[in-house]
Amino acid sequence: MTEAVVSTDWSAWQDSWDRQQEWYLPDREERFRIMLDMVEAFAGPAPRVLDLACGTGTITARLLDRFPGAESTGVDLDPALLAIARGTFAGDDRVRFVTADLKDPDWTARLPRDRYDAVLTATALHWLHADPLRTLYGQLAGLVRDGGVLLNADHMPDPATPRINEAERALRHARMDRAKAAGALDWRAWWDLAAADPALAGPTAERFAIYGEHADGDTPSADWHARTLREAGFAEARTVWSSPSDAMVLALK
Repeated sequence: MTEAVVSTDWSAWQDSWDRQQEWYLPDREERFRIMLDMVEAFAGPAPRVLDLACGTGTITARLLDRFPGAESTGVDLDPALLAIARGTFAGDDRVRFVTADLKDPDWTARLPRDRYDAVLTATALHWLHADPLRTLYGQLAGLVRDGGVLLNADHMPDPATPRINEAERALRHARMDRAKAAGALDWRAWWDLAAADPALAGPTAERFAIYGEHADGDTPSADWHARTLREAGFAEARTVWSSPSDAMVLALK
C-alpha cells in the first residue's frame, strides 16, 4: 500500500504568514523597501545575501523580486518555517537554506560562503539576550565583506522615553484588537492552523519542542545595536529607518 502524497500550497502559507505578521507590523513592507534600497546602495543589483533567521523566506522573496540576479542563503532553526521556505523556493538555484542555531558557536561552518555582500534580518534577533547577540554580531562582522552591510530591523524601544513608548503601545494594541475582532489571525492562531496541516503538523510540534511558546530575549535600543556593531568590528553603524516602535540599524564593514 503506497502512502498518500501530501500536496501543500506553499504560496498560501507564505501569504498567511505575511498577513499574520502585518497584524503586528502594519509598516512591515516599508522596512523591507528601505532595507533593499540600502542593499542596492552598497552591493548593487546582484548581491550575495545572508538572510539571517529567515523564517519563511520573507526577505529572500522580496530580494529576488527586486534583484533577479541576487543569491540568498537563508538560515534558521525553526523546522516549520523552514519547511514553508524550502517548499516555496524549491527548484530555485539562487536560494539555499541552512538549518542552524545562531547560539551554536560553530553555526557559520554550515554556510556555503565565507563572505556576503549583505546580512539582512528582520523581527527576529529580539529572541536573543544581549550577550548572545553581542557574540553573534562579532561573528557576522567576519562574514560581511569590506564595504558590505548588515541591516537589522526589529523592535528597538528607547528606554529614555517611557511615556512615549507606552502611548504608542496602547494605540497599536487597540488597533490590533479591532483587527483581530474583524478576523485577523494572531501568532497563536496561526500556529494552531499550522499544527492542523498534514505537511506542517510534525515540523510545528518539533518547533515548539525547540522554542517553547516564545523565546525570552531582549529588546535593546537602536543606539545599543549601533554601538555594539561598531565594537564588533563594523566601521560605521546608525539607524536608517524607524517607526514609533521599531527601528532598522545599518552597519557598514
